[in-house]
Amino acid sequence: MNPLRQLISQTAIYGLSSILGRFLNYLLVPLYTYTFNASEYGVVSEFYAYAGFFAVVLVFGQETGFFRFRQKPEYTDEAVYGNGLSFLLLVNLLFVGTVFYWQQPLADALRYPNHPEYLLWFACILALDAVTALPFARLRAENKAWRFAGIRMAEIFITIGLNLFFLVLCPKGLALWPDSALAEIYNPNVGVGYIFLSNLLASICKLVLLLPEFRAVPVQLKLSILGPMARYSLPMVVIGFAGMVNEMLDRAILKIMLPYDLATNLKMLGIYGACYKLSILMSLFVQAFRYAGEPFFFSYAGRADAKHAYALVMQYFVIAGMFIFLLVTLYIDLFKYFIGAEFRAGLAVVPILLLANLCLGIYVNLSVWYKLSDRTGLGAWVSVAGAVLTLALNVWWIPLWGYVGSAWATLACYAFMVCVSWLLGRRYYPVDYPLGKIGCYIALGLTLYFTNNLLLTGFHWNSWLSGTLGLLLYVAVVGLFEIRPLLKRR
Repeated sequence: MNPLRQLISQTAIYGLSSILGRFLNYLLVPLYTYTFNASEYGVVSEFYAYAGFFAVVLVFGQETGFFRFRQKPEYTDEAVYGNGLSFLLLVNLLFVGTVFYWQQPLADALRYPNHPEYLLWFACILALDAVTALPFARLRAENKAWRFAGIRMAEIFITIGLNLFFLVLCPKGLALWPDSALAEIYNPNVGVGYIFLSNLLASICKLVLLLPEFRAVPVQLKLSILGPMARYSLPMVVIGFAGMVNEMLDRAILKIMLPYDLATNLKMLGIYGACYKLSILMSLFVQAFRYAGEPFFFSYAGRADAKHAYALVMQYFVIAGMFIFLLVTLYIDLFKYFIGAEFRAGLAVVPILLLANLCLGIYVNLSVWYKLSDRTGLGAWVSVAGAVLTLALNVWWIPLWGYVGSAWATLACYAFMVCVSWLLGRRYYPVDYPLGKIGCYIALGLTLYFTNNLLLTGFHWNSWLSGTLGLLLYVAVVGLFEIRPLLKRR
């Protein structure tokens, strides 16, 4: 199969599993925002923000290290995989044991003294996700996209089923039959903890489904393999951690930085976290592309036309990303019903966050320069600089503009990282990206977005008519300048 077609097809498979599965999971957002108030949902947003940081650290960059070192002739695939997996098992067992021992002091520090179990459940979730990251990476490397997608989908369906069981069936059943067995299973005081418990049980099921990837893998910790892998992968931890700072720091510190009382701050955090979910389509697109793109970049690097292929991938990525931006923003009157009425006060951040995630995807494309030139340390400095900028802008803008300041800080950070990464890429791994075309499509999307706002507010057009015309115009331009020439050449 043509490598570009393979990239597109595998992105579609990963995207189908991610988009369909996460979209089904996304349908839980209305359940959460209609079941819990903004303050309670703020707890969920805060914990998942912390989870992002630990998820990076606990994987130790082993995914990218595995992709790189399995290509080296001096190492075997089994040795690289076995050592990486053994290392992850050891580290994550130590992590869960530490949290188990200190769970009450940690709960007190986070101001959840009545729910130390939240921390233990989350530690187990993080450890299970970290340990299964390498088996998933191996499936990607072996082009087993359908097995990867099937296990991901199973995890999503189990999560959804358990959420519906704990948050819908159990409360209603207990109200009808207070003396039934449900009283032994369901405790209303756990509250949002049932969201975490559902995630934990689904992660256990995921581990069971991946057990074939663990069989016949001997426990081995050879410094001759782990040493070089660590030197390559540890900068990826810095990159990933800095990336989590850029992506999650706002939700982690809003509770502290907002100038209100704790209840109001949690309410604002809940509103922002729910509106962040409305940018999920762009996040899923970036995630699906990353799943398929990383092994593609490494496997295609040796070809003479590799740089030309990377340039085309970037161009088509931006075209698709701007389509998603317009789809959500032009039909925001539909998407807003996925969150409760109390949460819709924050809809102004949705376009900003969509653009921020688009910039993140562009940065993922650009990151090929440090991965293929083995300059992961320099790539780490780019991410660290972005993280410092994110922290500074959040500290500056949150007291001034609240969570809107956080959204702008996220966009500013990713735009900065795109610029710096492009400049460094020109020196260490130059790729002639079609900047003119990319800029035109971004400008076209933004023009259609602002024109739609003008038609709605200034001329009182019907939102469905205006949005549909804008989206069709964008598709027509793409068809005229991209699809039509391809068809003529064929």
